[in-house]
Amino acid sequence: MILKLKRTPGIYIVGFMGSGKSTVGRGLAKHLGWRFADLDEDIEAREQMPITQIFDTRGEDDFRRLEHDALKRRIADVARGVPWVIAVGGGCFAQSRNFDLITNHGLSIWLDTPLEMIRSRIASSTSRPLARDPEKFEQLFHARREAYQKADYRVEVTASGSPGAIEAILDLPIF
Repeated sequence: MILKLKRTPGIYIVGFMGSGKSTVGRGLAKHLGWRFADLDEDIEAREQMPITQIFDTRGEDDFRRLEHDALKRRIADVARGVPWVIAVGGGCFAQSRNFDLITNHGLSIWLDTPLEMIRSRIASSTSRPLARDPEKFEQLFHARREAYQKADYRVEVTASGSPGAIEAILDLPIF
């Protein structure tokens, strides 16, 4: 394992909504024997309401504040040497203050998932407020790619799905 992960054992799974961050993160954490957290689940548990309700009643700005706070809480554990695989929300890594925290406390892995695969995965979902407008959804997908490209590693999600992505991560030179 590379030195950076030994000092700050945090692996952050980043990518667009529907890219498989939670599924891949859980599988990777299980394989490594590390803890797993999904920031969206952390926020919902703390606020006792779904993400869509937070967006609808309090707005995206308040959600981003909650997301940043949730990330800081998880990173406090990583900074103490507790190994975590953390799936961050689709917009989390695109926020500069979150990018800086992640970069300074472990490694980021971008799940680069094709737009059509994402569309098919979330077609029936009602829990993704930023996916309600198909045109804005596609614009957001392309706009966020620039941020995701700053990740330490990129793993392409193919037809092999999450199992293939986990294998690709385990083949990275970080282990």
